[in-house]
Amino acid sequence: DGLTLIDAGLSGDAKRILKYIAGLGAEIRHKPGDVRRILITHADGDHVGGLAALKQATGARVYAHAAEAKAIEAGIASRPLKVSGLLKWVMGLTAPLFKAAPVHVDEFVTDGQILPVLGGLRVVETIGHTPGHVSYFAPSAHILFVGDSMVADKSGLHGSRGMNTWDQEKANGAVRKQAALGAQVVCSGHGPVVRDATFPQVEA
Repeated sequence: DGLTLIDAGLSGDAKRILKYIAGLGAEIRHKPGDVRRILITHADGDHVGGLAALKQATGARVYAHAAEAKAIEAGIASRPLKVSGLLKWVMGLTAPLFKAAPVHVDEFVTDGQILPVLGGLRVVETIGHTPGHVSYFAPSAHILFVGDSMVADKSGLHGSRGMNTWDQEKANGAVRKQAALGAQVVCSGHGPVVRDATFPQVEA
């Protein structure tokens, strides 16, 4: 019934995303209004910074987990970062880059919910990176959109860890949960698309 966007980039990314969308059609040029829904994995500024502008331009409905929706509607992250000392000072300087305007979330998603995208897109609760992080899995296409529950680099996939991970034990559990889905293609919020995906081994 139209296009679905997963996450919304930084606050300055909206125009670039709309330009990309316009170029997707092979025969017809897509309009902003062709975007029917915007699915959010979590409320970090590099995933929702462009949400306000994109929602206004497209009229799309916004979907997110209730815990993340509360933060999105307040224009804040859903958990504090674990930083101190010099790093805290540096993060303070870069904070404006990750600022997000408050946006109304139209629908809350829940674990196991099926959305009418890619032949049935399943909501997978992957709490750990943030308190309400979700991923989206298309079983028919074997594609998993993992947000920041995992990141990708040249060596493959890695689970969320470090200062921006809200709960490490839950983050590890999220990796194990996603490994059991049978996804072949993994699209992370950071890094290249991973094909023939091999999931990382994490501690129980």
